[in-house]
Amino acid sequence: MHIWVDADACPTPIREILFRASRRTGLPLTFIANHPLKMPADSQINFKQVTAGFDKADDEIASLVSQGDLVISADIPLASTVIDLGALCLSPRGELLDKTNIAARLSMRDFMDTLRSSGVETGGHKSFHQRDRQQFANQLDRILAGR
Repeated sequence: MHIWVDADACPTPIREILFRASRRTGLPLTFIANHPLKMPADSQINFKQVTAGFDKADDEIASLVSQGDLVISADIPLASTVIDLGALCLSPRGELLDKTNIAARLSMRDFMDTLRSSGVETGGHKSFHQRDRQQFANQLDRILAGR
């Protein structure tokens, strides 16, 4: 299992949890973003910078992911792509996205996008809290224990 991170919007506390998990398990961990990120000096933790542009990091992850890998991303279309390739996707808030729930999440995303494009104010993203970190860490542990 390789852990791939859509790092453009990955919260710092989640990165720290992933660093510790990679060191603990020995699993390779790769962050992909279109801007530089500071990474610890560790042979199994990598960073790849892609060119700036819409979905460039997502496209790179989709081209590299393999069956059985884990992708960390809040991007629903990317989640759908990697799930179709046989990988799991975990959001930074700890929501596991898989074949059982991705269709519903895609439908909701498209519905909300339609509302926003028609001028309806949908409120935006919730703040990131300690309980989100804890939910992510717990779900990550469950995934890694089951590999």
